Amino acid sequence: MKKYNWLTMLLVCIMLLLVACSGGTSTENGNKNNGKSSGKNPATTRGNELVVRVAGDPQNWDPIDTYLVAWSTVGTSVFEGLVSRSLDLEIQPGLAESWDYVDDKTIVFKLRQGVTFHDGEPFNAEAVKFTFDRLLGEEGQKGPQYSNYTSINRVEVTGEYEVTMHLNSIDPVLLTKLSGYGAVIVPPKYIEEHGAAYFDMNPVGTGPFKMTDYQRDKQVVIERYEDYWNKDAIKLDKVTFKVIPETATALAELQTGNIDIMTRLEVSQAPSAEDTDFITLMDVATPTAYSIRFDTSKAPVDDVRVRQAINYAIDKETIVKEILGGYGNLISSFQSELSFGYNKDLQPYPYDPEKAKKLLAEAKIAEGTTLDFFIPGTDGTFKEIAQAVAFYLEEVGLKVSINSVENTTFQSELIPNGEAGHMYKNGWGGWTLDFDNTAYLMYHEGEFWNPSYKNDEVEQLLAKERATNDSAEREKIFKELTEVLYEDATEVNLYSEVEIYAVNKRVKNFQPPHDGRFRFENVTVE
Repeated sequence: MKKYNWLTMLLVCIMLLLVACSGGTSTENGNKNNGKSSGKNPATTRGNELVVRVAGDPQNWDPIDTYLVAWSTVGTSVFEGLVSRSLDLEIQPGLAESWDYVDDKTIVFKLRQGVTFHDGEPFNAEAVKFTFDRLLGEEGQKGPQYSNYTSINRVEVTGEYEVTMHLNSIDPVLLTKLSGYGAVIVPPKYIEEHGAAYFDMNPVGTGPFKMTDYQRDKQVVIERYEDYWNKDAIKLDKVTFKVIPETATALAELQTGNIDIMTRLEVSQAPSAEDTDFITLMDVATPTAYSIRFDTSKAPVDDVRVRQAINYAIDKETIVKEILGGYGNLISSFQSELSFGYNKDLQPYPYDPEKAKKLLAEAKIAEGTTLDFFIPGTDGTFKEIAQAVAFYLEEVGLKVSINSVENTTFQSELIPNGEAGHMYKNGWGGWTLDFDNTAYLMYHEGEFWNPSYKNDEVEQLLAKERATNDSAEREKIFKELTEVLYEDATEVNLYSEVEIYAVNKRVKNFQPPHDGRFRFENVTVE
């Protein structure tokens, strides 16, 4: 009994400390600043350039070789796709001025004229065909992007500035996919002359900025491309992305004026950032969702009653309020409200420890049963969440063994091989803003990050939503799918992320991106 009381007091102390350190919640893109003086703004002498802190380096700039947000943060300014996605997440023309569906499996794209790659090579229909032949061919099939575009059979050149895309199957999310990552258009002659390995480190696209310096794990420099087709929208001369993994180091660089924008500011750092009078905080809802995923092949979480009990046992609202300082939105399925297919009628599992105990008793789970919970060792915030989860589960009679492991091993080996314990942290960026991508890769049998889960009803619904382009029909199918997954309690859905940006006040017209993909149109500095 003494041990239980000690654990209770420890959790209370942790949460009180986090509340004292948290910055509270502002409205999306809202500014917060206490106006406390810390001297003049040292960044004003930098000139017409931005310095942005990023946490990681994708190590490779070839669009077909990566799926990392770290790539798109920079790559969106260097490359362009046939279609584009605005900061408000609207699909709009990109390198294609327009497109028309001839039928459900045939799309004609009218291409923008007068566009050149950064090496001076002209953009045209041949470049589009080369890009998709490469993406769908032997080279592209070795990379992580290929599986997103298997619905495309081939791209046919039907004019100097026109291509016709022939599909193998209906793909209701195709236009969104074409707006980024693997489907951005690359220069044929440049790649043929220099080779793929050179292109990895020296990328060339048609975007508003060209990459002029890349020092792996240190920095990336992009400079305004003077021949950009929409050059009047670009006001900055240069943007430098500094790779600074440690958040404490990044905050120090921000406060001394060495960087202008800090991504992924931690909740506990918000007061320190606000104490600097030339820094303002901005927050933005993201499509990234976080959950605790169950390996349904392992007892006792192979029993749906146990999975439901764990959902009822965890006070998710308190976790978001106290540990995240309010920077998170509760979710009922593994997607954010920004995602097409989010079921607003479905409410998150309520905090009900008594109901949890009842379900565990029905499943005949012995008190003191231990569950292994795997988390990446680099995520300090989620470590706090894991400790809170362990406390909540002990309240209903379950013990939790928290295992912190190296992130690459965690993502690439343990999860896909079913070696991440009874439950594990699961995060998903939801970059297509459509539940299709998340649902298929998480719940379809045999997918890389789905080592064990199978549900015949889920399989049928996934197949149905991919068989139509009708938005209303797909929304109806997703509603049914989310309800099935909810009852099956495939995971504990915790929250969708609200990201905090710390921005130097000399930066004007900057809008934090929902999806981590920076766009610098009309951004200026003083």
